[in-house]
Amino acid sequence: MRGRDPHETHRAATPLELLFDLTFATSFGLAASAVAPVLAAGHFMAGLVGFGFASLAICWAWINFSWFSSAYDTDDWVFRLVTMVQMIGVLVLAAGVPRMFAFIERSGHLDNSVMVVGYVIMRLALVFQWLRAAKDDPARRQVGLTYAAMISIAQVGWVAQIVVPLAGTDAIILGAILVLVEVTGPVLAERQGGGTPWHAHHIAERHSLFAIIALGEGVVGTVAALSAVVDRQGWTADAVLVGSAGMGLTFGMWWVYYLVPSGEILQRHRDRASVWGYVQMLIVTSIVATGAGLRVAACFIEGRARITAVGAVLAVAGPVAVFLGLMYALSYYLVRRFCFFQAWLLIATPGVVAVNLVAALSGVDVARCLVILTLAPTVTVIGSELRASSGRSWWS
Repeated sequence: MRGRDPHETHRAATPLELLFDLTFATSFGLAASAVAPVLAAGHFMAGLVGFGFASLAICWAWINFSWFSSAYDTDDWVFRLVTMVQMIGVLVLAAGVPRMFAFIERSGHLDNSVMVVGYVIMRLALVFQWLRAAKDDPARRQVGLTYAAMISIAQVGWVAQIVVPLAGTDAIILGAILVLVEVTGPVLAERQGGGTPWHAHHIAERHSLFAIIALGEGVVGTVAALSAVVDRQGWTADAVLVGSAGMGLTFGMWWVYYLVPSGEILQRHRDRASVWGYVQMLIVTSIVATGAGLRVAACFIEGRARITAVGAVLAVAGPVAVFLGLMYALSYYLVRRFCFFQAWLLIATPGVVAVNLVAALSGVDVARCLVILTLAPTVTVIGSELRASSGRSWWS
């Protein structure tokens, strides 16, 4: 385990990495299905806190495995078995998601004990991998030991949070400290000995595959909303509108995601990887939240929601707006250019979201509001195609 060649040609995701990803598809599905009824009941703060914690744990666990694998995937029997242990941890974490949201609804407090157990299983398995890399790769020994130490410190804190449960402000403060330890660990480690030999195009592909897993929740949310309309009204025009809007949003977000030349830029500017990776977490979270929002819209259409039509529309429009804003910000951070053409698109996009909300406030039904919202990513898609027709890219 001496590190892979960061300039290796034709480097692609391995079958083991793809198998590993399946466990996270389950986790996202449980998180989206669990938060939807909470939001539909009008418990916005509880839903946002619970979904935020679940998404952070899921994304952070995936990212740490994927970046380690990009640098040190030996694909020997030890690596495979430790990866299986990490997958078991993911399933335990996923099993704790519904319990956490059920506890929030009953008592208003956050009980994340089962999720933390699963998370700790994953992270301790990764500590073993980093210690192995530190032993076999003397040139990067300090990097591996720093990763192992920072991860271990954080896991001691998470376990302590379960053993000695805190309430209110104390729990929030401890959780914030532990999150800070988690996210600063890679920054500190990568500054030592030149960092790890991760592969730019491979890690860009891995994140794009993770985004596709998240987009799967958009498909599931579309089916839920479509089924709600069909069950209530049959195959009417509203059913066509809801189905078209859900798939249009999902497809548009996929299109926009792939406009940013992540692999190409990271290969030339490896120092931009940390910020890029952290923003990717927020992007994926916003994608999953969009799928959850479509489930909330389904609850409203079925008459099971306590929120207004505006709240149902906002549950979808909010994550979509966050996603598009993050994609523009990430594009600017990587490319370090913002052309006049993009400025017009950036003005038009929130304009579409605003029109969508005004329509909801004016009494336009949820199905038609979702159709209007589909135009938000469409603005960027059409703009990129017009740009391409003139021989230039969207970001140049």
